[in-house]
Amino acid sequence: MSADAGYRHPSKRRVPAAAPAMADPHPLFDDTSGGGGPPARGFPASPPAAAGYPPPAAFLGDPVSDLAMAYGSSLASHGRHIVDKNIDRFIPVSKLKYYFAVDTVYVGRKLGLLVFPFAHQDWQVRYQQDTPIAPRCDVNAPDLYIPAMAFITYVLIAGLALGTQNRFSPDILALQASSALAWLIVEVLVILLSLYLMTVNTDLTTIDLVAFSGYKYVGMIVGVVSGLLFGRTGYYLLLSWCCVTIFFFMIRTLRLKILSEAAAEGVLVRGAKNQLRMYLTMAIAALQPVFMYWLTYHLVW
Repeated sequence: MSADAGYRHPSKRRVPAAAPAMADPHPLFDDTSGGGGPPARGFPASPPAAAGYPPPAAFLGDPVSDLAMAYGSSLASHGRHIVDKNIDRFIPVSKLKYYFAVDTVYVGRKLGLLVFPFAHQDWQVRYQQDTPIAPRCDVNAPDLYIPAMAFITYVLIAGLALGTQNRFSPDILALQASSALAWLIVEVLVILLSLYLMTVNTDLTTIDLVAFSGYKYVGMIVGVVSGLLFGRTGYYLLLSWCCVTIFFFMIRTLRLKILSEAAAEGVLVRGAKNQLRMYLTMAIAALQPVFMYWLTYHLVW
């Protein structure tokens, strides 16, 4: 008997058929290869829709959510109404719309009237059912579009003039704009105080005074641009012309406003009170050339 009788070579060993593997009672990892495996420990599975949790589409169609959305929109609408009402108490937005109701034809005619007012005959503002007609339909109506655009253009032209003289800086330009705005506010306040002290009953509003006082920026722009193009001689010539035209324009316009009470009663414009009104009208008109020169003379060398 050979020595190898009781020894079988490993390569000839028969491997029995694989028996089904027994489940490890304490596996390190869960088997997630199959679709029906148990959920991971510590992370509960999301409840199905049938367990009492409706899908998003069903939630959006819920009557309770519809009621909440309707209540929220109603609350927002009510809050906007309150804000609009309180804003209108301090800032008359509805009135401001009237002063910006202009078109290209009106702007062209108004600028021509400001530069050459001597040929204009009818200065009366037209009314329709006790309401003044919109500026785009009446060249005599005051507006805020031209004063606002003229103010912005004046600030830009002032920056250009300072830049050509190597004196430009943001601080100086801001000072120029704030100074022009401050003088406009002071002028309007002085006019309102004068009308109050003289007990003048007029239909002039504060916005009307801002509009009329803001028309002088058109002449200031003409003066500064002429100074940039033709020097100080051109500045003085065209600014003087604009000063005369704005004086004439203010006299013809404010005379009807400040003396409207006496004209409506058919009273002859005489007496001390009416003379004071005429002097006030002339003083307001004379202020315009003073401010025009004061705010532009340092911009032209």
